[in-house]
Amino acid sequence: MNTPIQDTTGPDEDDGLLFACCLGGDGTAHLIGWKEIDSWKDGDPTIWMHLDRNSERVQNWLNHESGLTPPTTDALLAEETRPRVFHGKRGFITILRGVNTNPNADAEDMVAMRMWSDGNRVITIRQERLMTPRDVLSELLEFGTGPKSAGELYERLIHRITERMADAIESFQGKLDEIEDNLDFSHANVQRNRLSELRRKTAILRRYISPQKEALSTLLVEPPSWFLEESRMRLRETIDRLFRYLEEIEAARERASVIRDDIANQIAEASNKTLYVLAIISAIFLPLAFLTGLLGINIGGMPGVENDSAFWIFCGAMVILLAIELVIFKRLKWL
Repeated sequence: MNTPIQDTTGPDEDDGLLFACCLGGDGTAHLIGWKEIDSWKDGDPTIWMHLDRNSERVQNWLNHESGLTPPTTDALLAEETRPRVFHGKRGFITILRGVNTNPNADAEDMVAMRMWSDGNRVITIRQERLMTPRDVLSELLEFGTGPKSAGELYERLIHRITERMADAIESFQGKLDEIEDNLDFSHANVQRNRLSELRRKTAILRRYISPQKEALSTLLVEPPSWFLEESRMRLRETIDRLFRYLEEIEAARERASVIRDDIANQIAEASNKTLYVLAIISAIFLPLAFLTGLLGINIGGMPGVENDSAFWIFCGAMVILLAIELVIFKRLKWL
């Protein structure tokens, strides 16, 4: 029977220890606590610790009891991180970003996962809740299909954090489809704002995924000695997936730009049609307005003042002039 997975931090013995387990080497594992961690020594089965960066006990353990060098602990506990991979004196450090799947959070607000391993111990550290370690732990405890070694665990975490990006990236395409299917130029400002927001989100994802791809490429070129060939092959697939994600992000950004330009063009076209109609109307009535204004001046000598039929004669002349204007505009293809 598997032990329930706990994710609590408090003043008890497991303060800061989100979970820890000892790999069985056959795809299974069993949970352990601080006591087993402190008594672990070289030659013992591989252990995996998932720690809370915000815990004082974790910070103290990393700095004074873990056996890690100060540069390594500084990298693992840094407030601000960017995706990178580098060799430490006693192990290998990888810092990645995963999509934020926490409630009421935006996926593009990516959460950092810090990883270290020397081939015997694997330490992962999180500042905010991240589902990737839970996914891998479930494979170990519930299904018995988890990683069998430190190298495989390291690669599985990288693969899973990359795999979880798929839903967020696909959601951008879905939102663009929705906007395209429901284009309403009477609400153009709302739709342009939605497109601008989508472009902003894709830009944020690209800002993290691009250096993440470069970091993992470095890991593939210069892997640690405990990274098996099978893990390298799976890592290559993960990097290829990141390439596809970047291409999809670029495609989504370009598509959003095209839709936004289409909306702007449609609005401009509608405005131009309105202005064209107003211009034609103005051109038609300009001569008529000139004549009515001219004959409306109140000075002596105005023709037709003494003629009772002058008004109707003038109206008939205006109608004839209007007809002539319409014929001319038609021949000029203005109408």
